[in-house]
Amino acid sequence: MDYDIIIAGAGAAGLNLAHALTQAGLGDRRVLLVDRAPKTANDRTWCFWERGDNALESIIYRRWSRLAVHSADTSLLLNPAPYAYKMLRSSDFYAHMNAWLQSQPAVERAYGEVQGFDDDANSVTVRIDGRAYRARYAFSSLPAQPQAKPHQHALLQHFLGWVIETEAPLFDPATATLMDFRIEQAGETRFVYTLPLDPRRALVEFTVFSRELLPRETYVRELRAYIQQRLDIQEFAITHDEFGVIPMTDAPFARRASAHVMTIGASGGATKPSTGYTFLRTQRQARAIARALLAGQDPFAAAPGGAGRFRLYDSVLLNVLDKHRQGGAQVFARLFQANPAATIFKFLDEESGVLDELRVMASVDTRVFLAALVDVLARR
Repeated sequence: MDYDIIIAGAGAAGLNLAHALTQAGLGDRRVLLVDRAPKTANDRTWCFWERGDNALESIIYRRWSRLAVHSADTSLLLNPAPYAYKMLRSSDFYAHMNAWLQSQPAVERAYGEVQGFDDDANSVTVRIDGRAYRARYAFSSLPAQPQAKPHQHALLQHFLGWVIETEAPLFDPATATLMDFRIEQAGETRFVYTLPLDPRRALVEFTVFSRELLPRETYVRELRAYIQQRLDIQEFAITHDEFGVIPMTDAPFARRASAHVMTIGASGGATKPSTGYTFLRTQRQARAIARALLAGQDPFAAAPGGAGRFRLYDSVLLNVLDKHRQGGAQVFARLFQANPAATIFKFLDEESGVLDELRVMASVDTRVFLAALVDVLARR
């Protein structure tokens, strides 16, 4: 059974790639989209900052034009323009993509377990529950581990979030709290994230950057304490909960799994190492692959990130946090105090120029970050 492209994994990376291929004018390519089972549940929430409209703007669930950042000694209300902070629910994403796929005759779906990839000179055969499917290229978002070396950093961003509902209208739907560090840090980077959905509902999320996960009861205790003590909400209903773990590592992920198989999404290095944000970078990666295929170029050369200097910036920040040179609460508070939010977002999106980057670097503790830079360069 022959195809032009096989996409293994129909989550954010796989569905965004299928969508990008048709948007780029490759709707005539025969595509097989493979997953274990249909996806419909609201099993995760993706958030990101962005200028202008997204390709999926019609299903963006909420957006905020004011952001708050709190630390032990300061509270900031930020205007991120021209950026907006956006939320996309996976249930809306899956429903939208499932409906869209019904109008794409060149895209077929198959359900089953991917058992392996076998390359030959000009194609790859994908084995799915004993059946064989062949294509020129396969793109896989199946779980993969980075190729870590001893000198590289491997932190985790892990979180528990609750959508809570109150009897009275207690939330300002126009303002999202991006980071609130006014909680016990416990030698790690810990903060709470509050995204109001309407005056009576909000997503409240306890987030940690560290090497190890915490016991479940710790997330629950910290989240409940924050809601009751900091938000002063004693009575609330939990209507949805979400636990997640995102790698924050400068160890490289293999871009080319084999001669004709490319890894995509988080498994293909699309996660920003210093922040854990992935969704928008997955979309950009998908568009880069589609452009390469349209131009008859090697899609494996479509990098998920920007210039190499940003990899160095990521490594330095990870070194600061991993080696406990300074807490994330101090680092991020200083960044947002000294720079417009738009400058920080542009820098983290890897779209900044050198002058802006120098301004950002000048706003952190130079002594701490120089020590981390020396350590990173010495270990390479």
